[in-house]
Amino acid sequence: MDANKFSKGFEEQGIKLFTLKNKNGIVSQITNYGGRIVNLFIPDREGVFEDVVLGYGTAKEYLEKPDHFFGAIIGRYGNRIANGKFSIDNNEFLLDKNEEESQLHGGKKGFHAVVWEAKQISDSVLELTHFSKHLDQGFPGNLEVKVVYTLTNKNELQIEYSAVSDAKTVINLTNHSYFNLSGNFNKSIENHLFQIKADYYLPVNDKMVPIGNFESVTNSPFDFRNLKTLEQVINKEHQQIELGSGFDHNFILDKENKDFVAKVFDENSGRGLEVYTTEPGVQFYSGNHLNNLEGKNNVLYQKRAAFCLETQHFPNSPNQTNFPSTLLLPEEKFFSRTIYKFSVYK
Repeated sequence: MDANKFSKGFEEQGIKLFTLKNKNGIVSQITNYGGRIVNLFIPDREGVFEDVVLGYGTAKEYLEKPDHFFGAIIGRYGNRIANGKFSIDNNEFLLDKNEEESQLHGGKKGFHAVVWEAKQISDSVLELTHFSKHLDQGFPGNLEVKVVYTLTNKNELQIEYSAVSDAKTVINLTNHSYFNLSGNFNKSIENHLFQIKADYYLPVNDKMVPIGNFESVTNSPFDFRNLKTLEQVINKEHQQIELGSGFDHNFILDKENKDFVAKVFDENSGRGLEVYTTEPGVQFYSGNHLNNLEGKNNVLYQKRAAFCLETQHFPNSPNQTNFPSTLLLPEEKFFSRTIYKFSVYK
């Protein structure tokens, strides 16, 4: 485990790297450029620590190479808003479009692409703040945002999001880390075991925007209510999988599980991940569009080299009245919490 080698690559344009650690030896480094989780060192069943998140090794690479939102805070609105527009009180707001006719993950200069103000509270706590001006990327309201990363002694990486606006706006914050629990980014995650506590998911159109209805996971490749490998379902014939070249869908979470929403397990290394959230949905992305992308340690990231579990409200909610609302009223406090908890199975 060598987290120190990254530090010299994050010393330009106000970009810095911050190190969090707990008493169990787990280390994570986070940059204030996009609030990105740059690395996260977790032990396997033999006690060997390896990095389990994809990304780049220097600030220059994050600025210049294809983004893929590696490890970033996503906002103002995570996921897609169809046709790059929405209305509040009959006032239409036109957004920065960065994926054909949609806005994806807050636009070209969303929260993933700004330098946040950073304050290291302790060895295990990092506080990031950002002021997003009225009509930033098209969104109304001056928005003050705070994200706090905490690495606990329970081997949890806890992310708490809060925000307040001076005008009505919409908000949907998440983190876009790519995980490979094997610690070997040359390996596919198709042998990882997945569980997602959801009876329904949101089917999408050919623009990967939800069409509006809730679809049962029963008798479909989307049924992850019990642990199964990705390999068991990813290559099955199914229109929705064909549209996304794999999974890139929002699952409607069963909230009877006291915020526990997902589990992932890599049998070879023994590493496990549990996800807890206050959010009503999680976007499961199976790394479908990674293709010969040079990342950390000169590794070429390939298709399905990692997975994302992006806890969030639903895509395109501002244009779907039957989805949970993402409206934030003036001076109302937005708050959301997600926990990624790591374990080792013998």
